[in-house]
Amino acid sequence: MADQHEVSQAHSAFSAQEWQLRVDLAAAYRLVALYGWDDLIFTHISASLPGPEHHFLINPYGMMFEEITASSLVKIDQLGNKLSDSPYPVNPAGFTIHSAVHSAREDVQCVMHTHSLNGVAVSAQKDGVLPISQQSLFVLSSLGYHDYEGVALNDEEKPRLVRDLGDRAFLMLRNHGLLTVGATVADAFLGMYIFESACMAQVRALAGNRELVTIHQAILDGIKLQAKQVTRGMGGALAWPGLLRKLDRQNPGYAS
Repeated sequence: MADQHEVSQAHSAFSAQEWQLRVDLAAAYRLVALYGWDDLIFTHISASLPGPEHHFLINPYGMMFEEITASSLVKIDQLGNKLSDSPYPVNPAGFTIHSAVHSAREDVQCVMHTHSLNGVAVSAQKDGVLPISQQSLFVLSSLGYHDYEGVALNDEEKPRLVRDLGDRAFLMLRNHGLLTVGATVADAFLGMYIFESACMAQVRALAGNRELVTIHQAILDGIKLQAKQVTRGMGGALAWPGLLRKLDRQNPGYAS
Protein backbone atom coordinates (compact mmCIF):
# COMPACT_ATOMS: atom_id res chain seq x y z
CA MET A 1 0.00 0.00 0.00
CA ALA A 2 1.27 3.50 -0.82
CA ASP A 3 2.35 5.60 2.15
CA GLN A 4 0.93 9.07 2.84
CA HIS A 5 3.87 10.82 1.17
CA GLU A 6 3.34 8.85 -2.06
CA VAL A 7 -0.39 9.62 -1.98
CA SER A 8 0.32 13.33 -1.54
CA GLN A 9 2.74 13.32 -4.47
CA ALA A 10 0.21 11.58 -6.70
CA HIS A 11 -2.53 13.95 -5.61
CA SER A 12 -0.47 17.08 -6.33
CA ALA A 13 -0.04 16.12 -10.00
CA PHE A 14 -3.76 16.76 -10.70
CA SER A 15 -6.39 19.40 -10.02
CA ALA A 16 -8.62 18.74 -7.02
CA GLN A 17 -11.56 18.05 -9.34
CA GLU A 18 -9.64 15.56 -11.49
CA TRP A 19 -8.18 13.82 -8.44
CA GLN A 20 -11.61 13.29 -6.87
CA LEU A 21 -12.87 11.87 -10.17
CA ARG A 22 -9.86 9.56 -10.34
CA VAL A 23 -10.47 8.33 -6.79
CA ASP A 24 -14.14 7.61 -7.51
CA LEU A 25 -13.34 5.84 -10.78
CA ALA A 26 -10.60 3.73 -9.21
CA ALA A 27 -13.05 2.80 -6.45
CA ALA A 28 -15.62 1.78 -9.08
CA TYR A 29 -13.10 -0.54 -10.74
CA ARG A 30 -12.29 -2.19 -7.42
CA LEU A 31 -15.97 -2.50 -6.50
CA VAL A 32 -16.70 -4.18 -9.84
CA ALA A 33 -13.98 -6.71 -8.97
CA LEU A 34 -15.29 -7.08 -5.43
CA TYR A 35 -18.77 -7.92 -6.69
CA GLY A 36 -17.41 -10.35 -9.28
CA TRP A 37 -18.48 -8.48 -12.41
CA ASP A 38 -14.99 -8.12 -13.86
CA ASP A 39 -13.75 -10.22 -16.78
CA LEU A 40 -10.03 -10.31 -15.97
CA ILE A 41 -8.87 -7.11 -17.75
CA PHE A 42 -11.36 -7.09 -20.62
CA THR A 43 -14.11 -4.66 -19.67
CA HIS A 44 -13.96 -0.97 -18.89
CA ILE A 45 -15.33 2.00 -17.01
CA SER A 46 -14.66 5.58 -18.05
CA ALA A 47 -15.22 9.03 -16.60
CA SER A 48 -15.26 12.27 -18.56
CA LEU A 49 -13.19 15.22 -17.44
CA PRO A 50 -14.68 18.73 -17.42
CA GLY A 51 -14.08 20.84 -20.51
CA PRO A 52 -15.08 20.96 -24.18
CA GLU A 53 -12.29 18.60 -25.29
CA HIS A 54 -14.18 15.44 -24.16
CA HIS A 55 -11.09 13.99 -22.53
CA PHE A 56 -11.79 11.02 -20.31
CA LEU A 57 -10.17 8.57 -17.92
CA ILE A 58 -10.08 4.82 -18.53
CA ASN A 59 -8.28 1.77 -17.16
CA PRO A 60 -4.69 0.93 -17.97
CA TYR A 61 -5.13 -2.13 -20.24
CA GLY A 62 -3.37 -4.94 -18.45
CA MET A 63 -4.04 -4.10 -14.81
CA MET A 64 -6.54 -6.21 -12.93
CA PHE A 65 -9.51 -4.17 -11.70
CA GLU A 66 -8.63 -4.96 -8.09
CA GLU A 67 -5.22 -3.31 -8.62
CA ILE A 68 -6.28 -0.02 -10.18
CA THR A 69 -5.46 3.20 -8.35
CA ALA A 70 -6.44 6.82 -8.91
CA SER A 71 -3.01 7.75 -10.26
CA SER A 72 -2.77 4.73 -12.59
CA LEU A 73 -5.84 5.67 -14.66
CA VAL A 74 -5.05 6.77 -18.21
CA LYS A 75 -6.25 10.09 -19.62
CA ILE A 76 -7.11 9.97 -23.34
CA ASP A 77 -8.63 12.25 -25.97
CA GLN A 78 -11.43 11.55 -28.45
CA LEU A 79 -8.92 10.03 -30.90
CA GLY A 80 -7.62 7.57 -28.33
CA ASN A 81 -4.31 9.36 -27.80
CA LYS A 82 -2.86 9.01 -24.32
CA LEU A 83 -2.55 12.38 -22.56
CA SER A 84 -0.93 11.02 -19.41
CA ASP A 85 2.25 9.06 -18.93
CA SER A 86 1.47 5.36 -18.60
CA PRO A 87 3.32 2.18 -19.55
CA TYR A 88 -0.04 0.59 -20.35
CA PRO A 89 -2.04 0.81 -23.59
CA VAL A 90 -5.79 1.46 -23.82
CA ASN A 91 -8.27 -1.28 -24.70
CA PRO A 92 -9.29 -0.42 -28.30
CA ALA A 93 -12.81 -1.77 -27.85
CA GLY A 94 -13.12 0.26 -24.67
CA PHE A 95 -12.10 3.36 -26.56
CA THR A 96 -14.70 2.78 -29.30
CA ILE A 97 -17.64 2.30 -26.95
CA HIS A 98 -16.76 4.97 -24.42
CA SER A 99 -15.68 7.68 -26.84
CA ALA A 100 -18.97 7.26 -28.70
CA VAL A 101 -21.05 7.78 -25.56
CA HIS A 102 -18.96 10.59 -24.05
CA SER A 103 -19.03 12.59 -27.29
CA ALA A 104 -22.83 12.28 -27.60
CA ARG A 105 -24.05 12.59 -23.99
CA GLU A 106 -23.07 15.82 -22.27
CA ASP A 107 -25.15 14.74 -19.26
CA VAL A 108 -23.04 11.62 -18.70
CA GLN A 109 -19.90 11.63 -16.58
CA CYS A 110 -19.41 7.88 -16.25
CA VAL A 111 -19.89 4.94 -18.64
CA MET A 112 -19.68 1.43 -17.17
CA HIS A 113 -19.55 -1.76 -19.24
CA THR A 114 -19.44 -5.35 -17.93
CA HIS A 115 -19.34 -8.90 -19.28
CA SER A 116 -20.90 -10.52 -16.21
CA LEU A 117 -22.23 -14.05 -16.74
CA ASN A 118 -25.76 -13.03 -15.72
CA GLY A 119 -25.70 -10.01 -18.01
CA VAL A 120 -24.37 -11.96 -21.00
CA ALA A 121 -26.93 -14.71 -20.38
CA VAL A 122 -29.88 -12.32 -20.45
CA SER A 123 -28.40 -10.40 -23.40
CA ALA A 124 -28.62 -13.67 -25.38
CA GLN A 125 -32.30 -14.17 -24.53
CA LYS A 126 -34.60 -12.91 -27.26
CA ASP A 127 -37.07 -11.24 -24.88
CA GLY A 128 -34.32 -9.38 -23.03
CA VAL A 129 -35.14 -8.11 -19.55
CA LEU A 130 -38.46 -9.45 -18.29
CA PRO A 131 -40.71 -7.52 -15.87
CA ILE A 132 -40.45 -10.11 -13.09
CA SER A 133 -38.63 -8.26 -10.29
CA GLN A 134 -38.62 -4.86 -8.68
CA GLN A 135 -35.08 -4.36 -9.96
CA SER A 136 -36.21 -5.08 -13.52
CA LEU A 137 -38.76 -2.26 -13.38
CA PHE A 138 -36.09 0.39 -12.80
CA VAL A 139 -34.06 -1.05 -15.69
CA LEU A 140 -37.06 -1.26 -18.01
CA SER A 141 -37.95 2.36 -17.29
CA SER A 142 -34.81 3.45 -19.18
CA LEU A 143 -33.51 0.54 -21.28
CA GLY A 144 -32.23 0.28 -24.84
CA TYR A 145 -30.85 -2.67 -26.85
CA HIS A 146 -27.91 -2.77 -29.24
CA ASP A 147 -27.42 -5.70 -31.61
CA TYR A 148 -24.07 -7.46 -31.64
CA GLU A 149 -21.70 -6.38 -34.42
CA GLY A 150 -18.57 -8.23 -33.30
CA VAL A 151 -15.81 -6.88 -31.08
CA ALA A 152 -16.35 -3.11 -30.89
CA LEU A 153 -13.38 -1.98 -32.96
CA ASN A 154 -15.16 -0.25 -35.86
CA ASP A 155 -15.85 3.48 -35.70
CA GLU A 156 -18.83 2.91 -38.01
CA GLU A 157 -20.62 1.24 -35.10
CA LYS A 158 -20.52 4.40 -32.97
CA PRO A 159 -23.62 6.11 -34.42
CA ARG A 160 -25.66 2.95 -33.86
CA LEU A 161 -24.46 2.67 -30.27
CA VAL A 162 -25.41 6.29 -29.66
CA ARG A 163 -28.79 5.81 -31.35
CA ASP A 164 -29.66 2.69 -29.37
CA LEU A 165 -28.66 4.25 -26.05
CA GLY A 166 -30.51 7.49 -26.80
CA ASP A 167 -31.19 9.39 -23.58
CA ARG A 168 -31.47 6.21 -21.51
CA ALA A 169 -29.45 5.05 -18.50
CA PHE A 170 -29.24 1.34 -19.40
CA LEU A 171 -28.14 -0.39 -22.60
CA MET A 172 -28.13 -4.15 -23.17
CA LEU A 173 -25.45 -5.11 -25.67
CA ARG A 174 -26.89 -8.23 -27.30
CA ASN A 175 -24.72 -11.37 -26.90
CA HIS A 176 -22.15 -9.16 -25.17
CA GLY A 177 -23.08 -7.65 -21.81
CA LEU A 178 -24.41 -4.63 -19.94
CA LEU A 179 -23.76 -0.90 -20.08
CA THR A 180 -24.89 1.87 -17.75
CA VAL A 181 -24.34 5.62 -17.78
CA GLY A 182 -24.63 8.16 -15.01
CA ALA A 183 -24.18 11.82 -14.18
CA THR A 184 -21.67 10.60 -11.58
CA VAL A 185 -19.53 7.50 -11.07
CA ALA A 186 -21.79 6.59 -8.15
CA ASP A 187 -24.91 6.77 -10.32
CA ALA A 188 -23.41 4.55 -13.03
CA PHE A 189 -22.30 2.02 -10.41
CA LEU A 190 -25.70 1.88 -8.72
CA GLY A 191 -27.29 1.50 -12.14
CA MET A 192 -25.06 -1.48 -12.86
CA TYR A 193 -25.83 -3.00 -9.46
CA ILE A 194 -29.56 -2.82 -10.25
CA PHE A 195 -29.05 -4.07 -13.84
CA GLU A 196 -26.94 -7.02 -12.67
CA SER A 197 -29.45 -7.84 -9.92
CA ALA A 198 -32.32 -7.87 -12.42
CA CYS A 199 -30.36 -10.22 -14.70
CA MET A 200 -29.35 -12.51 -11.83
CA ALA A 201 -32.96 -12.77 -10.64
CA GLN A 202 -34.13 -13.53 -14.19
CA VAL A 203 -31.55 -16.26 -14.77
CA ARG A 204 -32.49 -17.93 -11.48
CA ALA A 205 -36.24 -17.58 -12.08
CA LEU A 206 -35.98 -19.14 -15.53
CA ALA A 207 -33.83 -21.96 -14.15
CA GLY A 208 -36.70 -22.89 -11.82
CA ASN A 209 -38.69 -24.18 -14.82
CA ARG A 210 -41.97 -22.84 -13.46
CA GLU A 211 -44.48 -20.36 -14.84
CA LEU A 212 -43.39 -16.82 -14.03
CA VAL A 213 -45.53 -14.05 -12.58
CA THR A 214 -44.94 -10.86 -14.54
CA ILE A 215 -45.53 -7.38 -13.19
CA HIS A 216 -48.53 -5.58 -14.65
CA GLN A 217 -47.88 -3.01 -17.36
CA ALA A 218 -49.68 -0.31 -15.37
CA ILE A 219 -47.09 -0.63 -12.60
CA LEU A 220 -44.27 -0.41 -15.12
CA ASP A 221 -45.87 2.68 -16.63
CA GLY A 222 -46.01 4.21 -13.15
CA ILE A 223 -42.31 3.57 -12.60
CA LYS A 224 -41.54 5.21 -15.95
CA LEU A 225 -43.55 8.30 -14.96
CA GLN A 226 -41.84 8.55 -11.58
CA ALA A 227 -38.40 8.14 -13.11
CA LYS A 228 -39.15 10.88 -15.62
CA GLN A 229 -40.82 13.40 -13.33
CA VAL A 230 -39.35 12.81 -9.87
CA THR A 231 -35.98 11.10 -9.79
CA ARG A 232 -32.79 12.78 -10.96
CA GLY A 233 -29.97 10.34 -11.55
CA MET A 234 -29.88 6.89 -9.98
CA GLY A 235 -29.45 8.18 -6.43
CA GLY A 236 -25.99 6.72 -6.23
CA ALA A 237 -24.86 9.35 -3.73
CA LEU A 238 -26.94 7.61 -1.05
CA ALA A 239 -25.10 4.27 -1.39
CA TRP A 240 -21.65 5.51 -2.42
CA PRO A 241 -20.21 6.45 1.01
CA GLY A 242 -21.13 3.04 2.38
CA LEU A 243 -19.62 1.31 -0.65
CA LEU A 244 -16.37 3.22 -0.11
CA ARG A 245 -16.32 2.16 3.54
CA LYS A 246 -16.83 -1.44 2.43
CA LEU A 247 -13.97 -1.07 -0.04
CA ASP A 248 -11.73 0.50 2.61
CA ARG A 249 -12.25 -2.58 4.75
CA GLN A 250 -11.75 -5.16 2.01
CA ASN A 251 -9.44 -3.65 -0.61
CA PRO A 252 -7.96 -0.29 0.46
CA GLY A 253 -5.39 1.66 -1.52
CA TYR A 254 -7.47 2.81 -4.49
CA ALA A 255 -6.96 6.50 -3.56
CA SER A 256 -3.26 6.46 -4.37
